[in-house]
Amino acid sequence: MTRRLALLRHGHTAWNRAGRIQGRSDIPLDDDARLQLTGLALPAPWDAAELWASPLLRAVETAELVAGRAPRTDPALIEMNWGAWEGQRGTDLIAEPGSGYRHIEDWGWSYRPPGGECPSELWDRLAPWVEGLAGDSVAVCHIGIMRVILARAWGWDFDGPAPFKVKRNRLYVVDLDDMRPWAEPVRLIERAARCE
Repeated sequence: MTRRLALLRHGHTAWNRAGRIQGRSDIPLDDDARLQLTGLALPAPWDAAELWASPLLRAVETAELVAGRAPRTDPALIEMNWGAWEGQRGTDLIAEPGSGYRHIEDWGWSYRPPGGECPSELWDRLAPWVEGLAGDSVAVCHIGIMRVILARAWGWDFDGPAPFKVKRNRLYVVDLDDMRPWAEPVRLIERAARCE
């Protein structure tokens, strides 16, 4: 049996739209995201896959809206810990001399926000969960989680431009047995109108 993992980023929140770093803050989806996600669904065969989500509200609600069922949750899928920078705007931090904030292309695996978590520690947290998956799974999670798993799959070291771009409403698939990424993401589909 093949083991495939499809990663889906949660819908927008007010903090996303304001450019604020959410990290582990439990910010819910905004109304526009809920409305958009209500009209989308997982395509086959992903609609029948085991469904996982980060325990944070924005991920659980996204999973429920696109799958029509409650996901299993695991703390391994909680977003990267941004420490002292959580709640701040990246554009403000990059403009502040001496903040230490960097663009993702300059991170490396050991980049750590003050009081936060580096990508290698995030992978250490994720690896046991990934290794325990069987068959096809969908995980609704966060961009930091997705970047670390996709970096491993693509062989990217957070050094230079990423070979992938994480967009919303798309599944980023990794064949787990050989940790190989699919070249193109799979789009969510429009939910069929239901007759009353």
